[in-house]
Amino acid sequence: MQLPARTGLIALRALIASQLVIHGSYRLLTGGATPFGGRLGELGLPFGVMIAWAITLTEIAGGLTLIAGRLVRPLTAWFAIQLLTGIALVHGREGWFVVGGGRNGM
Repeated sequence: MQLPARTGLIALRALIASQLVIHGSYRLLTGGATPFGGRLGELGLPFGVMIAWAITLTEIAGGLTLIAGRLVRPLTAWFAIQLLTGIALVHGREGWFVVGGGRNGM
């Protein structure tokens, strides 16, 4: 049975959105938003803790919204910018693979 290309795109969107929900939830459940905010402050960003909480909650709520198929274009643009910024500021220099939370790979 041949599935339409749209089905594959929906599945891909749901998979990536699920990873964003997991990423934000892990940070939330392990108390990592405040230390993440401190790290953003060390990088020179003002209001680092507030930014970290906004990112954490956006990953969870925005990921669930993407899974539901709502606000797809603005959220994917936001997440693309967020993830590329994270790679540029933190994760890129640590290499590709991550083993365990807090290892900073991409």
